[in-house]
Amino acid sequence: MGQCLGRKSAVTGPFSSLAGPPTSVLVEPGHCVFSEDWSSAKLISRVQQGASSQLCTFELSDQSKPLGLSTCACILAKGPEHDGTPVVRPYTPISTNALVGQFELLVKVYPDGKMSQHLATLPLGQPVDFKHIEFNVKIQYPFNNAKKIGILCGGTGVAPMIQALHAILGTPGDTSQVSMLYGSVNESDVLAKDTLDSWVASSGGRFSVSHVLSQEPTESAWTGARGFIDESLIKANLPSPSDDCLIFVCGPPPMYDTLCGPRTEKELTGVLAGMGFKPEQVYKF
Repeated sequence: MGQCLGRKSAVTGPFSSLAGPPTSVLVEPGHCVFSEDWSSAKLISRVQQGASSQLCTFELSDQSKPLGLSTCACILAKGPEHDGTPVVRPYTPISTNALVGQFELLVKVYPDGKMSQHLATLPLGQPVDFKHIEFNVKIQYPFNNAKKIGILCGGTGVAPMIQALHAILGTPGDTSQVSMLYGSVNESDVLAKDTLDSWVASSGGRFSVSHVLSQEPTESAWTGARGFIDESLIKANLPSPSDDCLIFVCGPPPMYDTLCGPRTEKELTGVLAGMGFKPEQVYKF
């Protein structure tokens, strides 16, 4: 199952989980440095990613430890109060436990996003409160040992998929096949494209990515798919319901509604249900 927490492969100093090969450094749930109580981490770096997202790096209070997050899982961030209630949002770190003393979040900055605007304007060196609860732990690697994994993601919904890909592609001996359909607004808004392209090239045919752009200018040189992810694109790019496979879905609410049903509902509906996928094959991140 990849490298164990604490091996010498862990790195310190300048680092980005969007640079270099996929890296698998796995821990079991229950070892995250954040607990069910709020504690702070300092924002130490903020780098623009795509047209409207930022890679935010936070420094842990204990510089000798990694985040200790299991794969896949997220954490909760707390922002300033709005209407008397603190704003709380879930974020999936794209960094792995190879990063010691820090962790990285890929943040989509929305014009009216209370938390994303807070993170986009917070002075470097200032703290943000985080916590990690049992509900934040999703399906865990090795993902039921499925032979094929199909990924449907949109926008920053790629973040938990990067976390999963680090484990799948970075674990020696893993032979599972992964195919991704990734929806973005336009080509300039595609996140982690260089990273994904690099991982496709080094995967020996195990990993493929197909992009779908919803608002790419008609006069552009884009030759890939346009519009939104639909049944025809899923059939052309992802495993079929009869395969030994899992389907991961992560994106904006309309994407869930169309493809699998609302994220908060266990019932499988939408396109994937109509195609014959079973509820136990589909995971809503």
